[in-house]
Amino acid sequence: MKSIEIKSNNRENTGKTSTNSLRKEGNVPCVLYGGNEVVHFSAKEIGFKDLVYTAAAHTVVLDFGDKKVNAILQDIQFHPVTDKILHADFYELFDDKPVTMEIPVILSGSAPGVMNSGGVLSRNKRKIKVKALPGNLPDSIDVDISSLELGDKYYTSQVDDDDFEILHPDNTVICQVRTSRASMILPEEEEGVEGEEGVEGAEGAEGAEGAEGAEGADSKGSDAEAPKDESKES
Repeated sequence: MKSIEIKSNNRENTGKTSTNSLRKEGNVPCVLYGGNEVVHFSAKEIGFKDLVYTAAAHTVVLDFGDKKVNAILQDIQFHPVTDKILHADFYELFDDKPVTMEIPVILSGSAPGVMNSGGVLSRNKRKIKVKALPGNLPDSIDVDISSLELGDKYYTSQVDDDDFEILHPDNTVICQVRTSRASMILPEEEEGVEGEEGVEGAEGAEGAEGAEGAEGADSKGSDAEAPKDESKES
């Protein structure tokens, strides 16, 4: 897994006043756990850019000047309005100690259920939590969807890798191909249109029959009146 280096400085004061001053200067108050002692430090907010604003997973090298510490980002807090980073927690890595981390899922291939059957690909899990030694942490979890037909699902149990352990139940769905709403309602719409045409046709036929009947009645009426006129003349 790729690492991102962040320049770090130890903090002597951890009070509220000191924390606010750090933030005003563009720094982020941080804490490092997992080692022999808890370490309070700060780092420039701009140094988090490639770590936070990306879908990829990375480990971190915290550079304190006199030493470097391998770690992972464990938790981060943002301001609810400005989205500025308020605080970050890191966890120190050791080569012989397993660590838990969320790894992004990358889909590859084209699902026949989407290409040929008009289905919709639904992503249920964009990241999967795994447990592994730092050296075995994957950059991503690749899922091949080229065999997914309409109604098929891809489960975490189908991810096969001996280097890490997936911390989700085996029946957890990573992605699936669902029937689209458009394909479900289209036949009903077509049926409704045909029904309307049938009604219009029936009304047209009834109208035509009514017109013919009226014409027939008029012609009969004129024929019936002729004898009456003749009798009056005689």
